[in-house]
Amino acid sequence: MSEETWTSDERAAGSSTLRLGAEAQKRLRRLDQLAILLDESIRIPGSGYRIGYDAVIGLVPGIGDLAGLLVGSYIVVEAARFRIPKTTLARMVANVAVEALAGMVPVVGDVFDAVYKANLRNIRLLHRRLETADRSPVGDRLFLIVLLLLPVALLAAMAALLFYVAALLF
Repeated sequence: MSEETWTSDERAAGSSTLRLGAEAQKRLRRLDQLAILLDESIRIPGSGYRIGYDAVIGLVPGIGDLAGLLVGSYIVVEAARFRIPKTTLARMVANVAVEALAGMVPVVGDVFDAVYKANLRNIRLLHRRLETADRSPVGDRLFLIVLLLLPVALLAAMAALLFYVAALLF
């Protein structure tokens, strides 16, 4: 299966729960179940594609997207309790933010919600960090560097555009 259609069965084959205590394993299972409920619990007949209640609730203007943002944020807060690296938490927050922002756009945002599946992405990130001894993976560090450089690049692009427009006018 592709990474986009990751399921609880595939996750169960992993070893992320082996080093966790019983209570932490229960929390992780609850988060897994919540992510599946939100992103893959409803099978679309005839297609084999699955969507979740996040996409359905997102159809309600305003309230649906807010509800999705709150539940997605809950998953990130619970992931933080596992003491995973802050860079991974930043990626998780970005996933929730991207889905919430895109979800604000009527119709297109609803389709994006059904395809992007931020909650499952975040659960995959959580499992990967729990399975690896490397507490700050290269992918997380690169993400953080890009995240920090993005505002600088945007400012530079805005300044270049301003100079270009000023040169045209004067």
